Amino acid sequence: MTRCSPLDAEHRRLGAKMVDFGGWTMPLSYPDGTVAEHRACRSGAAVFDVSHLGTVRLSGAGAFPALQTGLSNDLRRITPGRTQYSHLLDPTDASVLDDVIVWWVAPERFDVMPNASNTARVREALGGSDVTAERAVLAVQGPQARTVLAAVLPEAALVARSAVTEVAGPVGGGKAVVAGTGYTGEDGVEIAVAPEVAPELWRALVRGGATPAGLGARDTLRLEAGLPLHGHELGPGITPLQAGLGWVVGWDKDDFAGKAPLAAERARGPRRRLRGLLLEGRRPPRQGQALVVAGRTVGHVTSGNFSPTLARGIGLCLAHPEVEVGDAVEIDLRGKPTSAVVVKPPFLPRAAVGTMRA
Repeated sequence: MTRCSPLDAEHRRLGAKMVDFGGWTMPLSYPDGTVAEHRACRSGAAVFDVSHLGTVRLSGAGAFPALQTGLSNDLRRITPGRTQYSHLLDPTDASVLDDVIVWWVAPERFDVMPNASNTARVREALGGSDVTAERAVLAVQGPQARTVLAAVLPEAALVARSAVTEVAGPVGGGKAVVAGTGYTGEDGVEIAVAPEVAPELWRALVRGGATPAGLGARDTLRLEAGLPLHGHELGPGITPLQAGLGWVVGWDKDDFAGKAPLAAERARGPRRRLRGLLLEGRRPPRQGQALVVAGRTVGHVTSGNFSPTLARGIGLCLAHPEVEVGDAVEIDLRGKPTSAVVVKPPFLPRAAVGTMRA
């Protein structure tokens, strides 16, 4: 059964185009369109409903060791009150079953944020409780995000990048959990609040100047920032090393699911690597399209879209290791060979890769 966000009525009131996504009905865009929403986030402030992301809560003395052995990253790198990006790996081939953000809210409380369609898989692998239905999550992003927040939820505006803390929530809503994370390449926070107060918080943020933005803008923003999306840059057969995310691996840990096959891949070298693609024109590449050099296929596009900031097509790809930054390739755009240059993501210098997730 498809689930609805606690903000569903707000999206419909604003005329959003609703789509099915990861088992949820969520807004793709609002009447002004994806490009306008994208630009609002890059130049001002945007608010996204990300309640479709899961929350798996682990508590008690066993929570820390469960996460240490279950996920790739090393929690010893951070402390309570911080967040960490990590991977749940397949024990047999080290491919990424899901990428998550861990919110270390209190010494023995961890809120793990999986992708929507993978929440049950993450809970089964790590244990804990699925508390997704107990909160709504709003992401406020952009260079003016904290200015907007300061007038609506002042304590939330003070939460630093990669930090997480409980603050006073909206009137009548108890506490809010605020993390300095996002998925846009811009500054901002994500706010988990009680479902019943989420609509008023959403309205207050919009009144304060945040532009409602949907999944369409979320995708173009994360792509410009070079951020991976599960099912595209991560997923079956794709390891952290292939995706250029070796920093997500805690090699000094005694053991974790997938460590042995990942170590074997590191020793021999990954058979492909994630690269960026900058096209000559406005037409974007699409997932699955081949990269060709001198008549030979050297990789495939994993994500592609039109970049509103650069006004040209951009993409991410998995390519043979010999494909280097600066190389010229051709992409078959539905029968029309189109030139592209291989680049190193992100596409925008200010994109803050590593503090964010799908």
